[in-house]
Amino acid sequence: MTRQFWSVLLAFALCSVVRAQDAQVEKWDYYELSLPGPKAGNPFIGVEFSAVFTNGDQSFEPEGFYDGDGVFKVRFMPDREGTWTYRTKSNRAALDGKTGQFVCIAPSAGNHGPVRVRSMYHFEYADGTPFWPFGTTIYEWPYQPEARRRATIETMKQSPFNKARFLVIPPWRQEYNEGPYALDCFPFEGTPEQGWDFSRFNPVFFQRLERCVAQMRDIGVESDLIIFRPYDGGKWGFDTMDAETNDRFARYVVARFAAFRNVWWSLANENSFIRHLTDADWDRLFQIVQASDPYGHLRSIHNADRIYDHSKPWVTHVSLQYYMAVRYFGVSPLLRDIYRKPIIHDEINYEGNIESRWGQLSGAEMVYRFWIAMIGGAYVTHGETNRGEPFGDGWISTGGTLSRESPARIAFLRRIVEDGPQQGLDPIEQYWQPNIAGRRGQYYLIYFGKEPATEWAFLLPDDDLKDGMRFRADVIDTWNMTIEPVEQVFEVQRMDRYQFIDKNKGKIALPGRPYMALKLRRLD
Repeated sequence: MTRQFWSVLLAFALCSVVRAQDAQVEKWDYYELSLPGPKAGNPFIGVEFSAVFTNGDQSFEPEGFYDGDGVFKVRFMPDREGTWTYRTKSNRAALDGKTGQFVCIAPSAGNHGPVRVRSMYHFEYADGTPFWPFGTTIYEWPYQPEARRRATIETMKQSPFNKARFLVIPPWRQEYNEGPYALDCFPFEGTPEQGWDFSRFNPVFFQRLERCVAQMRDIGVESDLIIFRPYDGGKWGFDTMDAETNDRFARYVVARFAAFRNVWWSLANENSFIRHLTDADWDRLFQIVQASDPYGHLRSIHNADRIYDHSKPWVTHVSLQYYMAVRYFGVSPLLRDIYRKPIIHDEINYEGNIESRWGQLSGAEMVYRFWIAMIGGAYVTHGETNRGEPFGDGWISTGGTLSRESPARIAFLRRIVEDGPQQGLDPIEQYWQPNIAGRRGQYYLIYFGKEPATEWAFLLPDDDLKDGMRFRADVIDTWNMTIEPVEQVFEVQRMDRYQFIDKNKGKIALPGRPYMALKLRRLD
């Protein structure tokens, strides 16, 4: 046989090996099937395409999408190891009835699967690992020059933040139309000057956004994708799209991104500023996202001057822009009682120095608001502004680097929370002593806020305590980031029906500075 024959045979064998390797997918990663399909007409409208993936008694049917250049794709995130088979379904012959299989292998280190609600008020990954959201806001980072996007990822790696909120559609800015920040692609075909064809998506735009979501996934950060937003001011028209376009856009976004394990859905940012959409419209869009997503990713919506009803069944957690809730003890527990869902204060104003009143928090105030929310059994999202940064607000818009005082203190708080009860922090007594959180009879975190306390007399309102239980205490300086153990051991004794004191009526000395906390941990 000729040398050419053996060369061709070897090449074929190598290709077969590559295909076999490609047919292995980690649990909670995604398998992607690409097929050539019809280009004629408008492939974004009228082409039905999905695939049924089966493993034993489990079956999923994710929708496919058109990715340009005559290519249709469907992505699937397996949640069970073993062999998965698939069969495509379509109203186009070229896409219908295609079959195949792949093998789902064990997840690698750091791959814990998508995040779910746990125990009504908290979160965990699919493998049962607790997830405590410590979020940040970088609305427009996917639309920045490459160097700034790289800087954002490097900053996130070193930060305490494990969730990032950002926009699927960039907001209108003059800088995005001309100059060094001008965008070269948009979600729809067309240009700002000539207008848009809202019936045709621009796959290149979404491919770039997917790379950003994948980068966040690879560093362990959840991507809270904001599907709709206001902010066009009559310029581009992305905030005034009709119902048919909005519905098609929501389905397309879910089809492209649902197979990423690190995705959350935020239906909108400041939804009530999109004036032509009613609550009935948001109900419909929520239900479209829920029905289109076979994996049940987390879903919420962010408010402006009017709050959407988060008690509706398609809302998994409460996302709030409500500053007063993180300025006072007891508000977050009340919100938990109202909604019976996890509470995330996704906008609490921002640490910075810009002219707008919402971007002028001190570092101390930002950290204080984090602690208030966490003691209330809720979660918080950070933001930073900087005068002179691109567009005048810096990190919250364009990402880049962090430069202010709160991130280090938020990292300190995160370490305390992660070292605490794996079930999370819950309010102990939200009305009489709303500054105490923890797990009854086991663990207590007491925050004194802005009060410069000089001592704390051991006194706990908790029916789960029993005479003779023993506790160790640590004094925490939340600003200077120190933890000082207290030498004495505290043994509890019932004082009345509801309260316990230390048997020896001990007190803990405090330094008389604001932003102090105590941690009590049961010894036995």
